[in-house]
Parts: sequence; structure tokens; C-alpha cells
Amino acid sequence: MQLDRYGQMKPTGPKTWLRGRDEEFARICPFSPVARDEDKLAAEYFSHAKNRDSFLGRYEAAFVGHVEEGGFRSSGSSGGMVTWVAAELLRLGLVDGVAHVKASDDPQSEGRLFHYSLSRNLQDLQAGAKSRYYPVELSGVLQLIREAPGRYAVVGIPCFIKAVRLACADDPILKERIAFTLGLFCGHMKSARMAESFAWQMGQDIGKVKRLDYRKKAHDRPANWYRAELTLENGETCAQDWWHLVDGDWGAGFFQNSACNFCDDIVAETADIAFGDAWKEPYSSDGRGTNVVIIRSTALLDVIDAGIAEKRIVLSHVDSDFVVATQASGFRQRREGLAFRLTWPRMGMRPRKRVRAGSHGLSRQRMAVYIMRNWISFWSHRVFLIADLLHSPRLYILWARAALACYHGIAYSRGPIGRIAQRLGLAGSERRA
Repeated sequence: MQLDRYGQMKPTGPKTWLRGRDEEFARICPFSPVARDEDKLAAEYFSHAKNRDSFLGRYEAAFVGHVEEGGFRSSGSSGGMVTWVAAELLRLGLVDGVAHVKASDDPQSEGRLFHYSLSRNLQDLQAGAKSRYYPVELSGVLQLIREAPGRYAVVGIPCFIKAVRLACADDPILKERIAFTLGLFCGHMKSARMAESFAWQMGQDIGKVKRLDYRKKAHDRPANWYRAELTLENGETCAQDWWHLVDGDWGAGFFQNSACNFCDDIVAETADIAFGDAWKEPYSSDGRGTNVVIIRSTALLDVIDAGIAEKRIVLSHVDSDFVVATQASGFRQRREGLAFRLTWPRMGMRPRKRVRAGSHGLSRQRMAVYIMRNWISFWSHRVFLIADLLHSPRLYILWARAALACYHGIAYSRGPIGRIAQRLGLAGSERRA
């Protein structure tokens, strides 16, 4: 897997392989129509789960809360639960290592800011805390797991966890050694170009960036007020709030990976445990960060219950409606939006999804929102590439500003475009699109 010209991870290999069809690859690719879907995998791994929900899948229990002990909460993007659970698995001897995403030591020589790595102690594990909205791939770390006997946990977004489950079915070594999967809620993946765009807009060259913190935490600001911070090779830092960046509105779809248009899993339905942000008041205003946690493994439920009893973590039971409400816009995009996108003409292989193609009574405004997101996603990659080739960041920034104004006009009835869209019946007043 390598970064392509748009900054997205793509498979590489001989032309004969790329142009042909590989049955083994089709079985393990999470987007392949041949591969088992999330429902079938969850039925295999969590057949006795107490609860079933059309949005959350099979699960034992769901919680909202945060880590109380140590610096887990302060050093993470949210409530610190992902790193705490991974650390607890190491502390209890349930795993020998954790595969997760960490910052590259030398991004310029490596050609990327982040990569998957294995951590075997708390110090290395905590170095991988925080959210990484950057393309990565699993092949290297899975090979390390094959080469080193032991038990491992893998942290990843929904399609990565599904890929791990499919790979385990084909590889007995991985099946034996991967003991736990820790899923991360996901709206969609971004390309590496978003990091470059952030650097452009802060007046910096990505080639001089040593580290990128996508969500610099500040306790006096709501958790959903994202602030990106760059650390340069000379040690200097610069930061900017996402809403001041032309592509900082996540829902608009800038630099979205095209595969994300055909994903219907928000909450990592095949993972033993899954974590998200509690985007619901009063939690979203708490700058310290709060997690939503969905537990599917009874072994991990025991770990969580013990942590609650020892007052090391503070969690409260919630129902499925609460969890869905924290991810409402993501579910709209991945369910009703996906159903609408499946009606569009498409060349080549058609995906096989769990939602039925159709507009299902969508308003003209909702259809316009989904079309606009797709348009922004498609063209952001290409306009950025042209701007990069011409050494003209301003070209991309002007285009992105205009695209965002169109999106906000349709989604939120903002500005002159919003007034025009309202007259045409294409605008609405979504709380969040």
C-alpha cells in the first residue's frame, strides 16, 4: 500500500494483478461484495450478545464517561478510554502488544506523518494517544504480529477492524494471535492532503512539519471546538481553529476517501469494544473530553466493570438511542445518504451493502446536501493536486472557500447562496447536516 497522487492509500503491485481479480484479496477486502458483511461477522463473534440494534449491531452494554486515573483523559482527544483499555490489557497480561497508530519519528524521510506500530508498554502506548485523521495501512504491523508469537490487540476504525476479522478467517496465525479488537467510531477518512492544506493555511510548508495534533485539547473550550496544532522541525508551533480553515467543516467532505461513500458502519460493529466522542450535551461542551463506549466482548465487560468498581474510570450506562444521538449526522450520511448514493449510475463493480438503494422520501434539500458532499469530496482532491503542481495554495483555498459557502448555503441556509437555495427549495435548517 502506498500514498497515491491524491494522498490516499492504494494497493500497489504488478499491472497483471491490479487489472485481474484475486479471490483471496476479494475475501479479505472490507469493501468487496464477495466478503462477509458486518452482520455475518458480528453473528460469528458475538452470537450470544444481550442486545441487538439496527445501528449499533450486537453488543453487551453501552456507557458514557471518561477515565479518572492518571493522565489518560488529558493526553487523549476525548475521554481517554481507548488508551486506558489498551493499557489495562497490557497490565493484566491479556495481550503482549497493541497495534495502533503513532506519529512518525521522521516524517520527511518516511514520507508520512503517521503509521501503525506495535507498543508493548505504557510509555509507547501513550505516545499513540489522540485522533489521527490521516491515511495509514495495516500490512506492516500484521506482518510483525505474524513474526512474533504472542497475543495482540488491534486498534482501528470500522473498515480496518472488519479487514482484521476477514484476514483472521484466512490466516490461522493471525486468528490465534489477535486476541482483542478495539474499534473507533468513524465519520469518514481523510487523505494526507488535509494535513498539507492545514499547513498551507497556517503559512507553513508540510515539508517542515515534525508533528501534527489534529485536536489540541483545551479544558476551557467545548470538546467539539477542534484546534489543529503544527510543530515544526525547529521546535516552533502554530495553531488554528478548524472553523477558521476553509476545509475545517468535517461534514462538508473535503478530502474524503471515495470508499467512505460506500461504508455503512459507524461504530465498528465487528470490534470487541468500540469508542466514540459523546457529541451530545452536556458532554460535548466539556473540554476535558467524554467517550461513548460500546462493549461486545464479555471479557472486556469484566475489565470495564472492574475499573468502574475501583473508581479508576467513571462510566454510566446508556441505551442505544443515546449512542445513536451522539453520532446522528454520521448515521444519516452512512444510512439514508448511502441508500441515496446507491441509486446513482456507476461503472464497474457495484458494492453490496446492508441498506437498500432508494431515496426513501428524502427532501430535495437532503438530496442536495448529499450531492454537494460528494462533489466537494471528488473535486477537493483534484483541485488541491492542480494547486500543488502550480505551487499556488491560493488557487485551492479560493476554490474551497467558494465550495464551503455553497455547502453552508444548502445545508444551513447561510448567506446569499442560502437565500437563492431557499427560493429554489434546496435549502433547509439542519441542526448539523
